[in-house]
Amino acid sequence: MDKLIPTVNKLQDVFNTVGQDQIDLPQIVVVGSQSSGKSSVLENLVGRDFLPRGSGIVTRRPLVLQLVNVSRSDNNSDADTEARAQFLHLPNQVFTDMSEVRREIERETERLAGSNKGIVKTPIHLRISSPDVLSLTLVDLPGITKIPVGDQPSDIETQTRNLVYEYISKPNSIIVAISPANVDIVNSESLKFAREVDPKGTRTIGVITKIDLMDRGTNSLDILTGRVYPLRLGFVGVINRSQEDTLASKPIAESLRGEAEFFSGHAVYRTVQQHCGTATLARVLNQLLLQHIRDHLPSIKTKINALISQTEHELSSYGTAAGDGGMAKSSRLLKMLTMFANEFSSSIDGSAHEMSTAELCGGARLYYIFNDIFAAGLDSVNPTASLTNSDIRTAIRNSSGPRASLFVPEIAFQLLVKPQIKSLEPPAQRCVQLAYEELMKVGLSCGTNEMRRYPRLHARAMQVVSDLLRERVGPTAAYVASLIAIERAYINTNHPDFIGGPGAITDLQRKLDRKRRESARKVSRIAQRQKSVDGDAVIVGAEEIAEAVDPTEIDDAVDDVRSRSRINGTFDEPPRTASGTLRRPGSGSPLGSGPSGQGKFFNSFFGANGRRDVLHMGDEPRVNHSVIPVPNRLSHVSGDGTALDDEAAALSAQLSADLTVSEQRDEMETSLIRSLISSYFQIVRKSIQDLVPKAVMHLLVNEVCENMQNRLVEVLYKDDLIDSLLQEDPALVEERDQRAAMLDVYKQAFAIINEAM
Repeated sequence: MDKLIPTVNKLQDVFNTVGQDQIDLPQIVVVGSQSSGKSSVLENLVGRDFLPRGSGIVTRRPLVLQLVNVSRSDNNSDADTEARAQFLHLPNQVFTDMSEVRREIERETERLAGSNKGIVKTPIHLRISSPDVLSLTLVDLPGITKIPVGDQPSDIETQTRNLVYEYISKPNSIIVAISPANVDIVNSESLKFAREVDPKGTRTIGVITKIDLMDRGTNSLDILTGRVYPLRLGFVGVINRSQEDTLASKPIAESLRGEAEFFSGHAVYRTVQQHCGTATLARVLNQLLLQHIRDHLPSIKTKINALISQTEHELSSYGTAAGDGGMAKSSRLLKMLTMFANEFSSSIDGSAHEMSTAELCGGARLYYIFNDIFAAGLDSVNPTASLTNSDIRTAIRNSSGPRASLFVPEIAFQLLVKPQIKSLEPPAQRCVQLAYEELMKVGLSCGTNEMRRYPRLHARAMQVVSDLLRERVGPTAAYVASLIAIERAYINTNHPDFIGGPGAITDLQRKLDRKRRESARKVSRIAQRQKSVDGDAVIVGAEEIAEAVDPTEIDDAVDDVRSRSRINGTFDEPPRTASGTLRRPGSGSPLGSGPSGQGKFFNSFFGANGRRDVLHMGDEPRVNHSVIPVPNRLSHVSGDGTALDDEAAALSAQLSADLTVSEQRDEMETSLIRSLISSYFQIVRKSIQDLVPKAVMHLLVNEVCENMQNRLVEVLYKDDLIDSLLQEDPALVEERDQRAAMLDVYKQAFAIINEAM
């Protein structure tokens, strides 16, 4: 039991040698405002006058005061009764003159805090050994102040508040809240601070000073008994030395005797002797500290044990110092180079021991580049967005030379599709660049902690990796460019996936069918509104029918005329006229075409065989008084009577009625060219999307992984480079030494606690 407080003192000394603050040791923190008698209470507990005196804020650094009770010897000499003081920053110097102790406190305070009355949180450690004290560990904090006086900093209140909170907020701290009796307890700053961190009052003890200075007829009985402000640890009343006694150098022992006489002779306070006197305060604090240490020492031991394991693990990650022998260094260098190359390959393969869960990296990032970024870049290229109708018509005319353009030439298609294939090269080259950047990131993340101890080695290894990547990224980019050039070199219109002429016409026909159905519905609505009286015939304006009638209805009407005329024996095909030739859209026959023949353009380029089915009708055929005017839309026959191919003429006949013959042809040609370009571009895009990732993996990624170890050994594994490469980082060496010192401190603390328990 008697070893508990010395044990904590030893722990404080051990931890403060390395500036460690992770362990919250049990301690008593003294808090009070300026001129509350805080320093006098501490001097009474020690029995010596050793603290600095003066106006304003005097205590500007926390003072960790360790009181150690030593036994008297049998001879009871004067030397045995003298108190001995020792500072932690002066471990080999012992003070017996308390005035020297005071001056040393002032010097050490000014050394860090300066002379401008500012405060710092670095504590001063002072141990006083005496047979007249009880073993205690106290922390004297700067007095709480509100207004800066003299040369005090303007934020002195904030500084003192933050410093006080830093100490009293620790759960293992016992708070000694000092309040003067001649000030109303409700205005006590120390109790206010203590209540904020200890609202239940379980670790706060109140000390009422200057009881002898209270107004006549008043006393602190209600406060001492906890009736005004209850605290679980209670209140203790003391009497401070007056300023006159201090100036007269009145011995503290004499002041303590006067204090005891005051309380024993007072009519009120003698009834609560258990709450009065410096001796009572020392005994209570000693008992509280012992109990506090006994309660928290097991948890402190557990925490120290955990810190030992953690520090050992951290220390092992730094490795051991490199051996002096050349063979040991060369073996270590070769091992680290091999591990670096293996770690690089593992990061690409996805078999690394440690992988990030915050972001994609290594092989997973390459997969994302290939299948998301690169694919999205290819999809964003619109093959016909930059082509206007004027561009297409100009290309067609340029490819025809001085001759008239009768059909859509294949040269125009190739002339237009090649620049669109070229637009796939920027996304492909961007894919190569992103893969290169990712491999550089993988190289930067490689290297164990042991290798990072040697900054020169790691920097040279990264230089080798960078050089190797640059060597491979050039051929990879050139090969990707050649893939695009290969696709542009030969336009394979016989590709099985190419839509071709028939497919393009079918696609265009499908679009026109939708337009015709919409027009037929429009005509139907108009006809319903203009029904005739007998309900059998509907007369529709020739202009409206020309724009909106469904061609299949025309075919039905023509068939009906044929059948009725043949039944009556009156049907004769009239001579063909320019305005009376009709096309049968359902059969693909042109209106007004000549005898059957082979179409030049679509038969040679698209491979479509058309047939001509010509129906000659009179200028004004009439069937049952139903007038079906048919506009002449295709009169553009050549001089020798040869019309365009059947399918092309059929599509041209179904364009807008407002277009001229030339405009109809231009519209058809541009639509077909756009359809063909889109079809062939999709084929090339699929091919590029498949080949570029394969090229990157083969020429860049796999080549780097396979040749990295050989290149590292070839460049770095040399006798004249081993010593320079294996020079450790000074900052890392210092950090490793700090961890080693911390580990020793934890082991010492663990041994001290084991002895006490």
